[in-house]
Amino acid sequence: MITRESQQMFNFAPRMKLQRIALFISGNGSNARNISDFFQNHTQIRVGLILSSAQNPLMNEFCVEQNIPFEVLNHMESDAYLNVCQKHEINWVILAGFLKKIPEAFIEAFPNRIINIHPALLPRFGGKGMYGKHVHEAVSKSTVHFSGITVHLVNEEFDKGMILAQYAFSLKNRSSTEAIESHVRILEMKYFPRVIESVIQAEIIE
Repeated sequence: MITRESQQMFNFAPRMKLQRIALFISGNGSNARNISDFFQNHTQIRVGLILSSAQNPLMNEFCVEQNIPFEVLNHMESDAYLNVCQKHEINWVILAGFLKKIPEAFIEAFPNRIINIHPALLPRFGGKGMYGKHVHEAVSKSTVHFSGITVHLVNEEFDKGMILAQYAFSLKNRSSTEAIESHVRILEMKYFPRVIESVIQAEIIE
């Protein structure tokens, strides 16, 4: 039962500021589409920008349909990326298959607010050149018994930021590159949006 007193408390409770996230992509943007769908009707978090490092007509079409701003920048200069993010009032940056190295100045502009996903269990199979199929090939040739995904904050070094979450699956009989990639994709689609939501909501509450 809501009393008059509790109703007054509710009316005067401070509203949480809407958090606008930018999704940075380099490939076809499957993760970005999945994240956009996840937050489509969210009350606290909204996709305020999808930014691609290459021309992407299909993603541009998707953004038009979803009423999401779409930008293309093929050179990683801090000022250019900062200007775009500021124009769209971005609070968080999500690297959803973005292959360019993030400059230090840009990282400093979003301290602990740039989140990346890596298609393996860090700290192994990370670093420069370890992306996409290169990671899955390295895992397939190794003697590890598990692979998975790692969601982590971004710092000045490739794949060295604080780990936020990891999800794993068992490798069986020297799993092929294709099989590993397929399992990783399933984990990405299921968990990446949820981790983003949890991290941002935790910060809002604090």
